[in-house]
Amino acid sequence: MNGKEFIKALKNIIEEKNIDEDTVYDAMEQGLITAYKKNYNSKTNVKVLIDRATGEFRVIRYYVVVEDYIEGDESTDEEGNIIYLDPEINEDAQLLLEDAEKMVPGIKVGETIEEEVTPKDFGRVAASTCKQVVTQKIREAERNSIINEFADKQDELMVGILAMEDNRNYYIDLGRTRAILPKTEMIPGEEVKMGSSIKVYISKVEANNKGPLVLCTRKHYGFVKRLFESEIPELQDGTLELHAVAREAGIRSKVAVSSTNDRIDPIGTCIGERGSRIANILKELNGEKVDLVLWSEDNSEYIKNALSPAKDVIVSILEEEKERVALAIVNDDNLSLAIGKKGINIKLASKLTKFKINIKTMTQIQEEGNAE
Repeated sequence: MNGKEFIKALKNIIEEKNIDEDTVYDAMEQGLITAYKKNYNSKTNVKVLIDRATGEFRVIRYYVVVEDYIEGDESTDEEGNIIYLDPEINEDAQLLLEDAEKMVPGIKVGETIEEEVTPKDFGRVAASTCKQVVTQKIREAERNSIINEFADKQDELMVGILAMEDNRNYYIDLGRTRAILPKTEMIPGEEVKMGSSIKVYISKVEANNKGPLVLCTRKHYGFVKRLFESEIPELQDGTLELHAVAREAGIRSKVAVSSTNDRIDPIGTCIGERGSRIANILKELNGEKVDLVLWSEDNSEYIKNALSPAKDVIVSILEEEKERVALAIVNDDNLSLAIGKKGINIKLASKLTKFKINIKTMTQIQEEGNAE
């Protein structure tokens, strides 16, 4: 491949992989400098120039003019001014003023003398070095591209393919990278098959040397939230609003919704005709129960709705600002429904409304009144 063909191929790679052109050329020049010093046992300071039109490589040796040979990174000129030298410049890269004046009359301390020292067979070394540099830059560019692509995917729902598993994790193929789905983050009781598609909630995205580390889950409450948003168009266009989700994965979730249009029933809209919309969500949740709760600006009303399926609940707000405590009074028949099996219903209602909810029966209230 001649120089022009090399430059054309390089430009195609730069455009295809979306790599910064200057970054590639700078890296190639540095790589060629290292290759020259290694292959030609050179200690002098050199720079490599690449003609971006012809692909020609030129190695330029340069000397720094000094009054006396020095060590370190600074010297002084005839007037006592400090001259800073490259730390890599050793004695072989320095030229005494008296010798430099024979070559270039009138030259001063601190100036440089350059000469081309390109070896005849340098093209072979250059080709090998450039291939290594370009390959490295392609890998870096692709890694950065993947990181940028997934940077804004955290807290989003994605669909992938179950690619493989080990004792602790499933690995989900998301196209340009694989996400890790810990088996502890699966919905309890669900079974999956390798090669099948699966919806996951991206819980964490961070960069590492190999690209993005993507962690996902199906237990997070955000998974339920994103499922509703993907299945209910009215949540996407703003007709409905989803205010909060509380979840005990595999058992029950509570979802608080409201409507911005008085003529639209938010709960009925989420359920869909003959339950078609909610059925798709329930299927994805492996049979997990979902309570749709009508959100209200009135905290008493909101807590009452959140304690469904309990009915005839009377709610009193005891402290609304800091501790956020409420008392829910139910009749004896609704106590077990308000609390729920293993306390799940009241626990989720508290999470949903962000109130500590105490429950008492009307009988208990009356007994406490009589005792006083």
